[in-house]
Amino acid sequence: MRRPADDDNALAWQSDALCAQTDPEAFFPEKGGSTRDAKRICSSCEVRAECLEYALQNDERFGIWGGLSERERRKLKRRAS
Repeated sequence: MRRPADDDNALAWQSDALCAQTDPEAFFPEKGGSTRDAKRICSSCEVRAECLEYALQNDERFGIWGGLSERERRKLKRRAS
């Protein structure tokens, strides 16, 4: 269980995310659009694991999070259950 002070910092990782310094449209492409640029950025991001964990815990259904697309995250969740 988290302490209240931890809740204040739960999203602190976002300030270190490379996507915060990039065009957000790359991470939320139109249906059928390329995810290559976003995934390339994620691959060198130091908070990739935190980002993916956040997306899985919060059931993010759109965009690239932690280097994975919506479909890839769904597959990961199915394998984990």
